Amino acid sequence: MAQGVAFNLAGKVLELLSPLIREEIKLACGVKADLENLKSTVSTIKDVLLDAEKKADDSVTVKGWLEKLKDVLHDADDVLDDFSTEALQRNVMAGNKMTKEVRIFFSSSNQLAFSLKMGHRIKAIRERLDVIANNMTRFSFIKGSIEPQVKNRDRETYSFVLQDEVVGREDDKQKIIEFVLDINVEDNVSIIPIVGIGGLGKTTLAQLSYNDENVKAHFKPKLWVCVSDNFDVKQIVKQIVTQILESLKEERQEENHDNLQNHPDEKQIAKQILESLKEERHEESLENLQNHLRKYLNGKKYFLVLDDVWNEDKEKWLLLKNLLVGGAWGSRILITTRSENVAKITATNSWYSLKGLPREKAWSLFVKMAFERGQEPKNNKISEIGNKIVEKCDGLPLAIRTIGSLLYGKTYENEWQSFLDNELSKLTQQENKISSTLKLSYDHLPSHLKQCFAHCRLFPKDYRIDVNTLINLWVAQGFIVLEGPRQHFVDIGRKYFMELLWRSFFQDVENDELGNIESCKMHDLMHDLAGLVSGSENAILNSSGENVIEKVHHVSFDLVDSSRQFSILIPNKRKIRTILAASVGGKLGNLTCDALISNFNYLRTLDLSELNLHVVPHSIGELKHLRYLDLSKNYNIEFLPNSITKLLNLLILKLTECDSLKELPQRLKNLVNLRHLDISDCSKLTHMPLGLGNLTSLEILTNFVVRQEDLKAKKKQGRSGGGLSELKELSNLGGSLWITNLGHGEDDTVECEATNMKDKQHLQEMRLWWVRDDKRDDGETECYDEMSLEGLRPHPNLKALKLLFYMGVRIPSWVSSLTNLVHFELDFNRRLQHLPPLNQLPFLKSVSLWGMKALEYISDEGMVLGASSSSSSSSSKTPFFPSLSALRILECPELKGWWRNSDDDNEPHHLLLPSFPPSLSELRIWDCPNLTSMPLIPDLTSLKEKYIAGCPLLRLHEANREDCPK
Repeated sequence: MAQGVAFNLAGKVLELLSPLIREEIKLACGVKADLENLKSTVSTIKDVLLDAEKKADDSVTVKGWLEKLKDVLHDADDVLDDFSTEALQRNVMAGNKMTKEVRIFFSSSNQLAFSLKMGHRIKAIRERLDVIANNMTRFSFIKGSIEPQVKNRDRETYSFVLQDEVVGREDDKQKIIEFVLDINVEDNVSIIPIVGIGGLGKTTLAQLSYNDENVKAHFKPKLWVCVSDNFDVKQIVKQIVTQILESLKEERQEENHDNLQNHPDEKQIAKQILESLKEERHEESLENLQNHLRKYLNGKKYFLVLDDVWNEDKEKWLLLKNLLVGGAWGSRILITTRSENVAKITATNSWYSLKGLPREKAWSLFVKMAFERGQEPKNNKISEIGNKIVEKCDGLPLAIRTIGSLLYGKTYENEWQSFLDNELSKLTQQENKISSTLKLSYDHLPSHLKQCFAHCRLFPKDYRIDVNTLINLWVAQGFIVLEGPRQHFVDIGRKYFMELLWRSFFQDVENDELGNIESCKMHDLMHDLAGLVSGSENAILNSSGENVIEKVHHVSFDLVDSSRQFSILIPNKRKIRTILAASVGGKLGNLTCDALISNFNYLRTLDLSELNLHVVPHSIGELKHLRYLDLSKNYNIEFLPNSITKLLNLLILKLTECDSLKELPQRLKNLVNLRHLDISDCSKLTHMPLGLGNLTSLEILTNFVVRQEDLKAKKKQGRSGGGLSELKELSNLGGSLWITNLGHGEDDTVECEATNMKDKQHLQEMRLWWVRDDKRDDGETECYDEMSLEGLRPHPNLKALKLLFYMGVRIPSWVSSLTNLVHFELDFNRRLQHLPPLNQLPFLKSVSLWGMKALEYISDEGMVLGASSSSSSSSSKTPFFPSLSALRILECPELKGWWRNSDDDNEPHHLLLPSFPPSLSELRIWDCPNLTSMPLIPDLTSLKEKYIAGCPLLRLHEANREDCPK
């Protein structure tokens, strides 16, 4: 059992008890007294639970006592959740019409019968809990132990560490790259194993080599496959083929934005194969896969990394190797492994043995993790103790990072000395020192973070975890506790994630385009730790054997072979609270949707994504405890059952890529607790349900589809769907919001004005998509888009803005006041002639203009000669586009230059033009036949991505040179 589970469960039970005791629901005689006694007993037990969970590691008796307590608390949580759901249902139904169903629900006999039933269950739980409380006295637990605290760090500190992740591996990287690029080899395909114990940084070293610019220039394609425990040749080949096809697709897009014309056959074939592979058809034969592999790999000089290989079966290795030897001379395979036996069977010559960090480098990494701003402390005594701690880490980067972050914020000598003498000294006596070190860091987490980390056991090894999904899974289980009425689950969840990330429980983060951490991975040793601390609480079920999950509460599936029969032996199905399948890369095989719903009545989390469902069973409405429902990527679902609106506790509903979904349930407004509604890529949705504006708890609404119909139809069917004004009260919206099907008429302006977007301070991205109307291209038809866009003015916190098929001639001036804007994109706004000033927005990184038919100049302002990214002009204190990193100008046939009043023919003045900043790394200019000039480019050779075509008149100038090539 994960530490912290019982403590947090007790807190949750107390939280549920309080409103019930205040008689929010009519109680039968004696029930209120039982509830009050139950609250008193749970409070008494909770006071000693932190100490009890500490002692459980060393006492089987205490561990058994905690297991019994946890079972009772889970049952109490279920019963009390029944109670609170009944109260919630009363509130919701009270606002509906008095149908026969509503009258029966509110009848005195119905309420009394429910209260009596609950009363018996409450009494049974109270009696079980009394026995446990009486047994508690023999353990002499300490009352009121203090929870460990994680000291918060500011954003700059996080960025500093994450962007400079690796310390002390420069020499190792250089040696590996020398091996990789060595031309004195005999075989076409050479194999280089990196061998070392867990936690040394083998994968990190392989990543450094894989991403090196010299390596990128020498190999195509570059491929990465994490093998881990299961050396399945068919699955490895399938991953390689999928990656090759993905890279081919990207390569075609790089070569030409209209690649359908240039490579129709090859692209279509590659696309079909890729889609087939992505459907996870496990019955795909190895013969077919190797044919694909030979077609796309033979004769190519490739670089392949096989990460975390454990297989010591030479026959399996030779089977894979024989499929890979067709590469061109100079191809390389880099292997990371903990086993020398693996190195012996894979390498023809020798391998690279990775050692611990040298003392100086180890200390440098420790300082970076343990002290504020990565600077050595002024207290020499603490430095002395710190050096002794580093010595005991044996140069293992993972151990150094983990312990260093654990000690961050401790400023007193006695704290450091106590850690060295009492806690770290125990590690030297244990056989597996690195695992013990990680467990020590886990022990120092507060209880709410312990259960969040343990829940990650449900993800497979090396799985790339979507951070938003992870946070939603925590929310569904009640792991995230809001500390105030104005707080958002997503914000507190991010805070929890960052605290675990800083402690190195997560790694390999990737950011989205707005700079938010989008995904991460877990080190395989951390994954092992999650399995250890979660015990029987969490389990991954597979098709390799019988799955007995007597005490498990949370399960995910990892069915490699879906054709095999799959059985689960569950003595007590009521215990299961989480079922995850496709969202963690697995498959449910022959398990049906109906079986899952009918057998697991107390689910909080249910993932039914990618099951090829055509119909969602009506019985889904019986899962009244459900908080998280994922139906994503079921491409054939056209309608959801109305019964889904009975899930009053639902917090997260994910319908991503339900391509055939035509509408949402009419009574969606009943889901008063809903906080996350993901309907992205539901292309057939025609409107939003009436009453969506009642869901004032919504924090994420990915899309709002405006119903398009003529004025008469609006009057006739006005109540069939909700208009844009439904957004008015949704002031908690954050993340990204697409508003699609915006109209061009006068009545649409009223709806836009009513959205109250300017008060949605948490919203990060807004994408506005008008209905495409080619009749208005000639400019003769009256258009009200400028008024509509004025009405959709967002809060200044907005970071990204995209407009598609906007038919206005101008963009409102408020765009220039979006001082936090990072991305600005305009696509196919065919009548647009005037852009607002953008060059002084301090954080603007990306500007994209595509298909702007009428645009002649980008700026209506006067050109400021001599303004640059590093100097200020007399008229402006802000540099020219100070943060710009990407500029894309595509298919703008009338575009002539940047400034309307510039003298493009006066060549001697070009050196006085403003210059883009050195941060510019991507420049794409396509099909702009009349474009003659641009601002200065700092250094064209330093651009990482550069593509200029279809601009015969364009002459670019570098900041410190004369003409530069196009």
